[in-house]
Amino acid sequence: MAVVLIWTPLLMGLLAGLGGTKAQQTTLHPLVGRVFVHTLDHEAFLSLPEHDAVPPTVRITYHAHLQGHPDLPRWLRYTQRSPHHPGFLYGSATSEDRGRQVIEVTAYNRDSFDTTQQRLVLEIGDPEGPLLPYQAEFLVCSHDVEEVLPSTPASRFLSALGGLWEPGELQLLNITSALDRGGRVPLPIEGQREGVYIKVGSASPFSTCLKMVASPDSHARCAQGQPPLLSCYDTLAPHFRIDWCNVTLVDKSVPEPADEVPTPGDGILEHDPFFCPPTEAPDRDFLVDALVTLLVPLLVALLLTLLLAYVMCCRREGRLKRDLATSDIQMVHHCTIHGNTEELRQMAASREVPRPLSTLPMFSVRTGERLPPLVDSAQVPLILDQH
Repeated sequence: MAVVLIWTPLLMGLLAGLGGTKAQQTTLHPLVGRVFVHTLDHEAFLSLPEHDAVPPTVRITYHAHLQGHPDLPRWLRYTQRSPHHPGFLYGSATSEDRGRQVIEVTAYNRDSFDTTQQRLVLEIGDPEGPLLPYQAEFLVCSHDVEEVLPSTPASRFLSALGGLWEPGELQLLNITSALDRGGRVPLPIEGQREGVYIKVGSASPFSTCLKMVASPDSHARCAQGQPPLLSCYDTLAPHFRIDWCNVTLVDKSVPEPADEVPTPGDGILEHDPFFCPPTEAPDRDFLVDALVTLLVPLLVALLLTLLLAYVMCCRREGRLKRDLATSDIQMVHHCTIHGNTEELRQMAASREVPRPLSTLPMFSVRTGERLPPLVDSAQVPLILDQH
C-alpha cells in the first residue's frame, strides 16, 4: 500500500506533464555532403525565467526519432555523454536524403519527471560554392566525439590543419566516432579517449606533406610499427593527437571511368578450336557395370562369412584336449570348488540336511574321507602335493 501511495503522485505528475506538453518547432537547413551539428541544450527544454542559468544538478536525457519512425534516419546520429551534459544530433546528409525531414525530440527531466517535446524541421539542400574534390580523413585519438562537435574545437582543428594544406578554404564534411567504425571502448584511465574520425574537404590540392604521409612507403613503415614519413611540422600538436597511420586521402578531381555495360548477345557461343564438344553420344550397355557393382560386394561378404564360420565352428579344441592339457592338481582344485558349490546349493534348497563334510574337523579335502583322530587336521593342506 505504501508503494502505491508513493508512485501515484509521480505517475500523475508524469501524465500531467505529457498532457500539457506543447512541441516547439525549429527549422534547420543541413547541406548535402557537409557536417550537420545541432546541440540539444538544457536551456531550450527547461521553462526557466530569463537570465537564470540551469542548475548544474539537473539531469536531462533526450530521445530523438524521425517523425513516423522509431529511429533516426541513417545519416543522423545522437550522442550524450551523461544527463548533466548536452546532447548532440550530428551527421552528414547524402543526395538521397535531400528534401524535408522532421525529427521529434523528447526531453526527460530525471528529477521532476517533466517531459518537453521539440520538433526539428530539416530542410536538406545542396551546398553553394565550389566543389570540394580533395578530401582527407584524420583519426584524432586525443578527443571524444562530444568534444569535437561544438563549433570552437572544430574551428580550431581547421585552423591548425591549414598549416599542412595548400592555401584554401577547408570545410568539415563529416565527423564519426571511432566506436562507430569498429573501435574499442578505452579503459577508464585518465587521458584515454575513444577517438573520432574527422573528414575535411577543400578545393585546393593536397600538399606534399599529406601526399608523403599517405604514400606506400609510409604505409610500409606503419606496418612495421614505425612512424610514417612526415616532411613538415605537425601544426595540429599538441591540441590534437593525430594517428598519421590512419590518414586517408581521396581525390575526386579526376572522374572515375564508367563501368562498361555488357552487351547482350544472341546466346550462341563463338567457335573455339580448343573446345570441341561431341555431336553424337554412342549407346552404352550398363548391365555389366551394374552386375559388377552388386555381385562383387556380395561375393566378398560371402567369403568373409564362410571364413568366420570355419574359425568359430571347425577349429574348436574340445573338452578332451583341454582336460589332457590341464594338470591334475588344477583339475582337483576345480572339482573341489565345483562340488562345494553344489553342496551349498543343496543346503540352501533344504535346511534339514546333515552337517556338511567340509565343516567336520577330520576331513580330507582331497579324498573326502575321514582321517584318524590322532592326525592333526591343522597340518593337512587343502591340496596335497602330487607324488
